[in-house]
Amino acid sequence: MSSEASETIRMLKTYLDNPLSKLILRLLLKKDKESGKTYVELALEDLLGEDVKLSFGAKVARFFIKKTIDRGAKAFNATFEESLRTFELPYARRALASVLRGILYFGVKRPFVPGAPFLVVWDYTYRCNLKCKHCYITAGGFHRPEMTLDERRKALDIMADAGVTIIAFSGGEPLMGPGIFEMIRRAADYGIYTAMATNATLITEQVANMLVKAGLQYAQISLDAPIPEIHDEFRGVPGAWERTVRGIKNAKKAGLYVEISTTITKLNYHLVPKMLDLAKELNVDLFMHFNFIPTGRGKEILELDISPWEREKLLRLLAQKTLNKEVQAASTAPQYARVALQLGSQYGKTFLAGHFYRYETESRIDPLAEFVGGCGAGRAYIALEPNGDIQPCVFMPIKVGNILQDDFEELWRTHRVFLELRDRELLKGPCGSCQYKYVCGGCRARAYAYFGDYLAPDPGCIYAAEWWNRAIQMIFGGAKIKVRS
Repeated sequence: MSSEASETIRMLKTYLDNPLSKLILRLLLKKDKESGKTYVELALEDLLGEDVKLSFGAKVARFFIKKTIDRGAKAFNATFEESLRTFELPYARRALASVLRGILYFGVKRPFVPGAPFLVVWDYTYRCNLKCKHCYITAGGFHRPEMTLDERRKALDIMADAGVTIIAFSGGEPLMGPGIFEMIRRAADYGIYTAMATNATLITEQVANMLVKAGLQYAQISLDAPIPEIHDEFRGVPGAWERTVRGIKNAKKAGLYVEISTTITKLNYHLVPKMLDLAKELNVDLFMHFNFIPTGRGKEILELDISPWEREKLLRLLAQKTLNKEVQAASTAPQYARVALQLGSQYGKTFLAGHFYRYETESRIDPLAEFVGGCGAGRAYIALEPNGDIQPCVFMPIKVGNILQDDFEELWRTHRVFLELRDRELLKGPCGSCQYKYVCGGCRARAYAYFGDYLAPDPGCIYAAEWWNRAIQMIFGGAKIKVRS
């Protein structure tokens, strides 16, 4: 651990890991009986000028929150009003409550663990109108049991009560799931940030406007190539590219934040620069590189996975273009955080980048990267399957419980799989000895897919090249693959 990181942890522990602070945290996180919101959320609403009735306990919480914001503002050379505006949106207030609950439950640790998943990726349905070659859930094709609409409502209520900040409706194709607009509205009414991962082929102008009216804010739309034929062949349905592009335009027109997500394989690796050009042409807000994970139908196309050296080159390209303000790019590969940090240091700044965040500053705050922590499977987010089963990640088919049958909050706090995924000291091989294990941690889903062990090294990293070669030998009987260095 660096001296900066050690000092940061020491200071945070001094302020937060003591009996008095824990007592204050319990007060801030107490729930108001009438509204169901925590005192910290109500206190922030009152400070923002909203019409809120505060109990005596909430007024005390307001005092502590005001002092904390004021102290934080001075530390970052900002005004109180500027810092307060950070919490104008309901999901920001929920996120703060989750951070405080995480400190109360788990203490100050690297990487940080919130009091509830920041993000739940809800595979809302197995139904789908495409037949994607890499589909992790093997959507469509045959019938599997899903939660009823009443059970979906109950599941959403449980997540809201636990303090989940973001729900991303996925699938399958979520727009084919029963009650999807109602569920989006229900989540938004709770103050949860709502997103959707979709192929967009069903997003007409009318549907786009209905999504916005329901409360959807973010659309993650899959597009795998700037060339229609390549996309359609990978997605299994002729004409899919044209309908998806039309859906992207409709989503943008309706006012949604739109991200293009591209699963990179050997089929489209060479087309990434043109994909970035297309993203700019379509005026989308973000380009997302999706790490290929050989699970579900993806097991059948293992040979299309790119090498660690190809991935490194890709991540450096995305980070460089983002730093140069040419595009806004992110990646689900946790190595992106390490690459961004390394590249940013060449510019004399800190560049934190990953799946959920991009933060750039002239200040040197590298220790913060160790708290953000790279891979968030079972630590910052989880997956909810259409039948209610809970997994650490959509790409990691390990059932840890069921939201309708088990205590959701207890699973989050105590389940062995989650606890092991959060402990970077348990990582094996190069990932365990890597100086960036708290910044990155490797993709645990890739480790599980290739070696059946979520604590094994991620064979997609240049620092674990020997494990990539071992995986190739295991899978292809010693066959060598050509890679670009």
